[in-house]
Amino acid sequence: MSCYEVKKFAVIGAGNMGSGIAQKIATEGLPVVLVDLDDQKVERGMNIIREMLQQGVERRIFRPEKAEAILANITGTSDWTQLGDVDLVVEAVFENLDVKRQVFARLSEVTKPTCILGTNTSSFLVKDIASAATNPERVVGLHYFFHPAKNRLVEVIAHEGTDPAAYSAAWAAQEAMGKTPIDSADAPGFVVNRYFVPWINESVRLLEEGIANIATIDWAAKKAFRIGMGPFELMNVTGVPISMHAANTLGQDLHPFYLSADALTEQVESGRGDWEVEGDIDESKLDAVADRLLGVVFYVATQLIDEGVSSVEDTDIGARVGLRWSMGPIQLVNRNGADRARSLAEAITSKWKLAMPKLLAEAPADGIPIQLVASGVRGSMASVWINRPDAMNALNPDVGAQLDAAMQGAYTTGKGVMLGGNGKAFIAGADIKFFVDHLRANTYDNIQNFAAHGHEILNGMSAASVPVVARMQGLALGGGAEMALGCDWIVASSKAMIGFPETGIGIFPGMGGTQRLTRRVGAPLAKYLVYTGQFVDAKSAMKIGLIDAVTDFAGLDATCESYAAAGKAPERVAPNTCPDAKWQAIWDFFASYSVDQMLNGEAKTDGNPVLDKAVKTMGFKSYNALKVAENLINEGALLDLPAALACELRDLRAAFTHADGIEGLSSMIEGRRPSFQAPARV
Repeated sequence: MSCYEVKKFAVIGAGNMGSGIAQKIATEGLPVVLVDLDDQKVERGMNIIREMLQQGVERRIFRPEKAEAILANITGTSDWTQLGDVDLVVEAVFENLDVKRQVFARLSEVTKPTCILGTNTSSFLVKDIASAATNPERVVGLHYFFHPAKNRLVEVIAHEGTDPAAYSAAWAAQEAMGKTPIDSADAPGFVVNRYFVPWINESVRLLEEGIANIATIDWAAKKAFRIGMGPFELMNVTGVPISMHAANTLGQDLHPFYLSADALTEQVESGRGDWEVEGDIDESKLDAVADRLLGVVFYVATQLIDEGVSSVEDTDIGARVGLRWSMGPIQLVNRNGADRARSLAEAITSKWKLAMPKLLAEAPADGIPIQLVASGVRGSMASVWINRPDAMNALNPDVGAQLDAAMQGAYTTGKGVMLGGNGKAFIAGADIKFFVDHLRANTYDNIQNFAAHGHEILNGMSAASVPVVARMQGLALGGGAEMALGCDWIVASSKAMIGFPETGIGIFPGMGGTQRLTRRVGAPLAKYLVYTGQFVDAKSAMKIGLIDAVTDFAGLDATCESYAAAGKAPERVAPNTCPDAKWQAIWDFFASYSVDQMLNGEAKTDGNPVLDKAVKTMGFKSYNALKVAENLINEGALLDLPAALACELRDLRAAFTHADGIEGLSSMIEGRRPSFQAPARV
């Protein structure tokens, strides 16, 4: 077991960044101490949090009682002795190396030796801050993005002396906070700022060279990168001086190319404040602006990957999650084509006498490979990780092909296999757009083939000679829940949720959901979960046998290892009695009545509010989907698992090509309620 176990947090610095980090920690139900130099600064930070929470209440993001619960998780203080029992501290003071070093020297005195010390620096190397700590091996970089209560991205940085156990515990703590962590080397700019700051800086160079005015540059940038705010708008929001300082820091550490543009320096030093972003847009300048900005991103992103600062995948995730770009830098390279991307980057490298990055120079015509599924080792297990956090790790044919290959490779190691996902979700189902596109194009066979391949992957898990353990750290919905059910064991965090919402969008869980679920929890509870789409929290799911273990984030990997050590799971046999007394009424009701009886009023709920709600919920589903699911559960209960799974594939067309399937799936894409041709009615 690791000596680092994170249960209590602290944040040093109660400014906008520190208060936002503390708010996010508290929002996830975790205790956090917010510390600053004096009570006045602490109270300012607490007021910032109160105002943010009030805005959330007014926007109906959460209820007043939720805001009160969040505040109750935060202890504001100027007494640093209250840090004695904290497990992870995040330093979020202003960007001054001497001040940060002083903070870490003081933290070394007041925290326990197993407390992880994190720095939110964006400008300095973690090793330079860590050297001020008594135990530098417990120091990591934790670079959050504004606004940290809303933005999910965090860069996790190990310096050359960081204890790997401290790094792993810090990473798990970010998952517990609801963050999407990416790995970065301890290098200037880390990952995202390494290409984002030059992107900002180049926009100012375009202005000073007279290529276009500010309004045109912002418009062209938004169009080329499919984003909501242009570079000048962003500078006004984050602070123009911050952009200048960030550029100069990179320029001092790396190359004059990164140094602040003269016009940016002048804007700051003249005291003119924000940029004037209003003006006429010259659409003829689109290519001139877009090509320059793309060229900068292509050069910098591929260069940082060449240097080993980050991976292709994390570089892209940083842009999509942290900057909210619709595509990451490498995706943009592939969209533009390798030849064009090299040409655009060459315009930058030739001007600044920079070498073309090897990754871009040698990129094949069909683009730089992007791994949606990563393979590796975690502890004593082989690991297979779905890495689409901005898409909730949704399954599509590309993910399926890579997942299949990764699992086959993992089986050959002879080790137990840990299947996980990056970000908020384990796997939040299948890619709905894939289904809709093929239904509208009348190419249903592609959907059938995708589902059949999914069955092959899941059957392969069962047939593998090594145990497969699902590490369910977050949401597992639809196809994600089915993917977990295909594993030998399911280990979940206390915040995990599992559900089968398909009948609400006109289809049914057709990748084993009607059959493996039944063998886990029994036909009555399977019907309840499939008919209603009710999400189940981890603890409740364990009580009914839907998952095998619940633990905190810090214990997820170790618990997965313990289940892998137990070997392959025995064959699942559907229980004949209710596995938990609290679910008995649901069991009895769904064992006694058919879908038709529930919907036409024949089924007696006896005023049970849970059952009344279940029947009411079913009324909003697709009747066709409910009936197909009911028939499959009933039929499959009489068959062995392979034959039952074959029935699912047999009936898939009946749901997907029905008018309700097309309508329900389309409604998800369009963000509206479905209007089913055959609605279930109570």
